[in-house]
Amino acid sequence: MAAQATRHCLTGCAAGEIAGMVVAALTGLGGAATIVLSLVLAFAFGYALTMRGVLRAGVGWRRAVRLALASDTVSIAVMEVVDNGVIGLVPGALAAGLGQWLFWWTLALSLGTAFVVAWPINRWLMARGRGHAVVHELHEGAHAQ
Repeated sequence: MAAQATRHCLTGCAAGEIAGMVVAALTGLGGAATIVLSLVLAFAFGYALTMRGVLRAGVGWRRAVRLALASDTVSIAVMEVVDNGVIGLVPGALAAGLGQWLFWWTLALSLGTAFVVAWPINRWLMARGRGHAVVHELHEGAHAQ
């Protein structure tokens, strides 16, 4: 269950992260602006993905927002710290263009590392009824429909 929750969270994070990095690369944003944009979009996409399933389960908008914040904030934050840390450690990664293998290789490495680090944290949270556990049943119900 924790691996599934981490994969779900990583999907939203990766979509936002990739969108942010692509926009930054196309517009020529600098390193700090790229990180900020990617971070904001990773949280936005991650929360939106959770809210989609929760809203499908019939939960109202306000409660869906609260549940998304409660279920995903720690996981997304961990993934973003790890993801941006890995990218920052790879020389030239932030300056790499979309057509360079370094851009995509570093992105894949950083997201894979983020998954590995976030998985046990999500497992620990879920075992205590926190994190993705607060929306797990709602997602299951939404997928069954």
